Amino acid sequence: MQFGRSDLADFAYFLAIAKHRSFRRAGLELGISASALSHALKGLESRLGVRLLNRTTRSVTLTAAGEQLKAAISPPFDAIGQAVEDLNVFRDGPSGRIRLNVPSDAATLLLEPVLPIFVDRYPNVEIEIAVSNHMIDVIESGFDAGIRYGGTVPEDMITQRLSADIRWVVAGSPAYLERFGTPQHPDDLQRHRCLRVRLGDGSMYRWEFERGDKQVQVTVPGSLTLDETRLISAMMAGGAGLMYAPEPVLEAFLTAGTARLVLEEWASPGPGFHIYYSNRRHVPAGLRALIDLIREIRPLGL
Repeated sequence: MQFGRSDLADFAYFLAIAKHRSFRRAGLELGISASALSHALKGLESRLGVRLLNRTTRSVTLTAAGEQLKAAISPPFDAIGQAVEDLNVFRDGPSGRIRLNVPSDAATLLLEPVLPIFVDRYPNVEIEIAVSNHMIDVIESGFDAGIRYGGTVPEDMITQRLSADIRWVVAGSPAYLERFGTPQHPDDLQRHRCLRVRLGDGSMYRWEFERGDKQVQVTVPGSLTLDETRLISAMMAGGAGLMYAPEPVLEAFLTAGTARLVLEEWASPGPGFHIYYSNRRHVPAGLRALIDLIREIRPLGL
């Protein structure tokens, strides 16, 4: 069987669908519609004379033939992608497209100071950032990399540190502290209004404290449960309750006098931000450039 350019394109489409197990997500990565992908795959299956995918309204899985084809053609397509990336050494700067998945804290604290410089320095790199606190498989979802606090990075990934360790603290507005008093010990939080945090995996965050060799985790009370730092910060500044957060998040509030730290002697150090990506994937030149720039500027120290 002879292959034309359309066949090669359809093989690339097939690999994207096989990676995502979704026509919609594959279409988002490739920039074409799910219906166009479906039409292309039906044509490829017809020309090959075998079914490559099992499709239902809820799932897309590979047939035995699809698994065999994926295993056979993935290495050559990966090699082509790497060869194109290697051409960056002959350009004035990196080019291409990179996709990142990051939590809101990383977007605000780490990327906001860096991205204006990045887009000016590397105008040929297209960067797409999805801000989400939900824990997802970034590779299966079509991202080149993710950024998370060090303690939450999947173990099977390559990681690079992007910031120094970060201190976690409790803060309240002056009005709140005047009204309800200042806690002196983590146990005192049971008598306070706390802004509770829902983690990306759906669990409720237990506030962590450390003093000397003592470590305490507290399930705090409160009528407000949130999962976005800027909203929590606004609630804290408005006097709705005490907030537990990375100290850099509170810097502007502390400087303006709209927040005060409490329980400082119990502040808990935590791992800083790390970027992670699959060891099965080459690192795009644009992603390497972004990592280098963050480490150069050091918005959160390093």
